[in-house]
Amino acid sequence: MISKANNVNDYLKEIPQDREIYFSKLRDTILKNIPKGFEEVMQYGMISYVVPKSIFPDGYHCDPKIPLPFVSIASQKNFIALHHMGIYASSKLLDWFVAEYPKHSKTKLDMGKGCIRFKKADQIPYDLIKELIQKITVNDWIKMYQDAFVKSKK
Repeated sequence: MISKANNVNDYLKEIPQDREIYFSKLRDTILKNIPKGFEEVMQYGMISYVVPKSIFPDGYHCDPKIPLPFVSIASQKNFIALHHMGIYASSKLLDWFVAEYPKHSKTKLDMGKGCIRFKKADQIPYDLIKELIQKITVNDWIKMYQDAFVKSKK
């Protein structure tokens, strides 16, 4: 389910009423805890937190015209999704998250490589998301991204 919203406010108007409070709390958790330098935008039909081109002019290797993605949130048909590129790029961060998740949630962790799916919106572990969001600064992410995804230009 990809949104056609052109801005965050329009996206928020699309959120189903039964999810509004949970999605808003997830967004607020990110906004209050994400390190300085990241910017909230619409990207790939989701609310995204990116490294702006003013900080990292190279942009995203998959499409250098767009800013480097870091975290995205989306309301999908059957779940709320949190896409975290740091978890995808760092096995250490992934291992930490997987170990911490059961301490913060009674539900089984449902995730792909960097996508965490919350099928029960009322059970999103906001304190864990807060910790996760605080772990990587803009400069940390740029370095992790370059180390993990950008091929050497030798």
